[in-house]
Amino acid sequence: MRSVADLVASLRESRGFRHKTDIVDVVGSLARRLPGGTQDLAQAVALGDDCAAITDGEGYLLFAIEGMVSDFASAMPWFAGYSSVMVNVSDIYAMGGRPLAVVDALWSRGISSAEEVLAGMAAASVAYGVPIVGGHTNTRSDAAQLAVSIVGRAKTLLSSFNAKVGDRLMMAVDLRGHFEEPYPFWNASVGAPSERLRADLELLPQLAESGLCDAAKDISMAGTLGTALMLLECSRMGARIDLERIPKPADVPLERWVTAFPSFGYLLSVREEQVGAVQAQFDSRSLTCAVIGTVDASSEVVLHHHDEAAVLWDFNREPFMVAKDGSR
Repeated sequence: MRSVADLVASLRESRGFRHKTDIVDVVGSLARRLPGGTQDLAQAVALGDDCAAITDGEGYLLFAIEGMVSDFASAMPWFAGYSSVMVNVSDIYAMGGRPLAVVDALWSRGISSAEEVLAGMAAASVAYGVPIVGGHTNTRSDAAQLAVSIVGRAKTLLSSFNAKVGDRLMMAVDLRGHFEEPYPFWNASVGAPSERLRADLELLPQLAESGLCDAAKDISMAGTLGTALMLLECSRMGARIDLERIPKPADVPLERWVTAFPSFGYLLSVREEQVGAVQAQFDSRSLTCAVIGTVDASSEVVLHHHDEAAVLWDFNREPFMVAKDGSR
């Protein structure tokens, strides 16, 4: 691979990182227009997790939304439809929850493109056992756009706010897939047995409910390292990450892999004494899991590879997706 410094420079200019750093300005703009500012936005729900987690009886109601980038929806409408459900389902499980239902908002150039998107959504709905219960459709749009929202429930949360000093940062991923060229989407879902997909995801709420883990995040379009930044920033932590320990397909360059969105991919911040038990859970499902770093109190995320090291992000100097006042 190229130097660690070169990798850091590339990541900081990547599309995935840029989309996440936009969050600070968007939330700040909204907060300035609300009487209570960021307090009105946050209320009793922490902003920065994969889902809003709303206290509901003995557990939590989970609520999330994902939008597909327009060039992806135009070029690969079926897979964009499939992915729109898949990524929402992943967000629910990343919080230790189980999904209930999704709704969609779809704009397309004509009915043919809409049919492809909806066919992909239907396929994912069947694969993951999550019903599509409504939505909004406009087939007379000048541009293809797609957003899908989901609700779910959790008994015990996995949260981006629970990483602690000394935790081991673990990556769990399904390497049984391929890239949907030319996009950074690692497809380990389409064509896989539905029973396996559902049972693999069930590991996440089981980890939460057993007390083996309380901090996790779904690997998003920011990739493995961008997702690590989001998790650590929410927890007000730093970390040292060993690039050599990141699990990846043998024939994929590290530089590409760390910017990829995997169909099944999670980062977990795990107490040291629980690492073996967490590892065993993923091993039992033939999923790849490895410790890739250690959480510390430095507020810096440092990447290292052999004798090279470079700071990927220093939260004391600049936010990633969290403003200085704590808003997201």
